[in-house]
Amino acid sequence: AELSAGALYYPDVAATRFYVGALAKLSVLQYFVAEAAVIGAWAGAEPYSRRTGYISDLGAVACGEFSGRDVCSPANLLMNASFVVQGLGMMVGALLLGSALLCCAARTGVPLRRGRVPGRAHGRARWGAGVVAAAAARLLTGTAGAGTVIVGLVPEDAGSAWHVAGALMYFAAGALALLVLGWLWLRQTPLGWFILACGAVSLAALIAGGLTGMHVPEPGALERLMGYPITLGVAAAGLVIAQRVRHERRLRRAS
Repeated sequence: AELSAGALYYPDVAATRFYVGALAKLSVLQYFVAEAAVIGAWAGAEPYSRRTGYISDLGAVACGEFSGRDVCSPANLLMNASFVVQGLGMMVGALLLGSALLCCAARTGVPLRRGRVPGRAHGRARWGAGVVAAAAARLLTGTAGAGTVIVGLVPEDAGSAWHVAGALMYFAAGALALLVLGWLWLRQTPLGWFILACGAVSLAALIAGGLTGMHVPEPGALERLMGYPITLGVAAAGLVIAQRVRHERRLRRAS
């Protein structure tokens, strides 16, 4: 009873579900391949530029003028499918990677097998705060994933406000998720700083876009400063977890 009252819970870090969740997060990198392929197939009057072209223009279904821009993306299906796959990867990762796992995934020295271990009061308080932060990161990651799924299912020229809503969900929730996770991992892995920086850059770009209404010389570059860091930060988190799971599995086989 004494152990249960003052114990810290550690998950089975080597569990298959965590490895699958980590790979789901890593899968978001497919976006960069898909985007490059879609840009290569661009058929607008002017060549597509990442500096001036909006990301959503690549998923527009029809060719013609949209919001004063000449848009023609024959490979729009690939782009929209990539949005959906990216979002599903984030949602699956948020579902499979539990809060307790996120608290210890980036550091070594925790028990290999699931269970409870004694913990001091100060340690329990820090662990509890970490679990809350990890739960927030999971919720925000899932929300961001749902947002980009909406972006893929409702292209910009579909005449629906859901496209803009989905994009805002992805940018805002994705940036906040990385800030929370980066803070949680600051003392656990050097990539914690990278993840935190990705969240900070994305959020700063989102605020800049909101203040300017995207009326800037290079709106495509600004939008990519919102989106690219989220993709990179989520993939970095997946890499950290995948490496930890593989490390624990090797130790378990050797023991």
